[in-house]
Amino acid sequence: MFIGRERESKALEQLYTSEKFEFAVLYGRRRVGKTALLTQFIQDKQAIYFMGVESNAKQNLENLSKSILEYTSGITAENSFMSFQAALEYVFKLAEKERVVLVIDEYPYVARSSKSLASTLQLLIDKNKDTSKLMLILCGSSMSYMEDRVLAYKAPLYGRRTAQIKLLPFDFQETCRYFEHFQGEDKALAYGIVGGTPQYLLQFDDRLTIEENIKHTFLDPISFLYEEPTNLLKQEVREPAIYTAIITAIAAGASRMSEISSKVGEDTNVCTSYIKNLISLGIVQKETPYGEKASRKSLYSIEDNMFRFWHRFVLGNNSLIARGAAELVYQRIAPQLDHYMGKVFEEICKQFLWQQLLDGKSPVEFTSLGRWWGNDPIEKVQAEIDILGEQDKTTALFGECKWTNEKIDLGVLETLIHRSHLFSYSKVHYYLFSKAGFTKGCAERASELGSVTLVGYEDILKSYGI
Repeated sequence: MFIGRERESKALEQLYTSEKFEFAVLYGRRRVGKTALLTQFIQDKQAIYFMGVESNAKQNLENLSKSILEYTSGITAENSFMSFQAALEYVFKLAEKERVVLVIDEYPYVARSSKSLASTLQLLIDKNKDTSKLMLILCGSSMSYMEDRVLAYKAPLYGRRTAQIKLLPFDFQETCRYFEHFQGEDKALAYGIVGGTPQYLLQFDDRLTIEENIKHTFLDPISFLYEEPTNLLKQEVREPAIYTAIITAIAAGASRMSEISSKVGEDTNVCTSYIKNLISLGIVQKETPYGEKASRKSLYSIEDNMFRFWHRFVLGNNSLIARGAAELVYQRIAPQLDHYMGKVFEEICKQFLWQQLLDGKSPVEFTSLGRWWGNDPIEKVQAEIDILGEQDKTTALFGECKWTNEKIDLGVLETLIHRSHLFSYSKVHYYLFSKAGFTKGCAERASELGSVTLVGYEDILKSYGI
């Protein structure tokens, strides 16, 4: 089942129809669906698909040769080209008169095994780009390698690519398309638990309840996701134990560098280096109060929902899960789910606001969205604003998000209005987002002000046609 990726598929098709040499770089985290996208793209095209393996140059050259010869003859051949240069020159020759797509998947494995491969590609591209109809696609899961060794200024292939696509996990709207049979609230819970990574979404069965899915996918020692975060880190980084400790500390509520360092038992400089890598992998995110570029008030949180859920609820219960106590562990998880979903709901609301902007329905044409936290000098307390977006120095929107079973009352609106006065914007629009709706008093006051939009969770689903 192939769902979504319309924008990326369209971009690849546009490159394909140019009939001139194209060189696209596709990269993204493991499990995000890169190979599925490429398989879908080349299924009706003259294409050579080759996936690198974590082996030596000889093995990779043999595999590439088989892919090329199978394309030209239609049968699996045991012959091999003498070198990568000879193999690639042959492909460029094939593409002189007709459009041919060459996909090198898991390119970092091949390039690490053959140190001269990048320079060879550079040479052949420069030699043939003006006469070739080849569409070359290099794909990789090692984010740092693709960014540093393929896309970076000092990389041999810099300046040769004609397009690059960083494949990201699905957003909430796209994720909902996987779960046709889930009811409204369960769609959000599923997104909050496994995130938007396609391989993780496939582990959930929307004909079962959320409880059953959690038990089957996280609380069963034989399930795919039971050890997935550990296995993925082992593939991506050295010293996965320290990375795991850092993610666990953040998932447990340590958000400042000093708190993380204290929980992990490592110097802040050490933790900073590890966290930088986790940010590049899309697992951790760093936030500063909206409008502040560099701040000592920076906070860290888990960006990937599956990692966040696993480190929050699974890792610490490993001993019980291994003994088959899934029911007991779930009873510990269930009371905390609404609180856990608070951050997830904020992200869903931000995505809704971006879609409203793109659809021309936003009263404020903001350029970015973020959170704000800081001192309230009037109340003399620390204050937070869930969503803040600025159009210019005079106009902004403020938002508050509540994932609770209680309706939002007038006090929440008044608090948001008060906090907006901590800023100097002259034109302000307010958004209240609620899972359970709004009290009569809140709705009446919002109507009186005219600058308040009340959005229930069901309204978000309706706006997506769900």
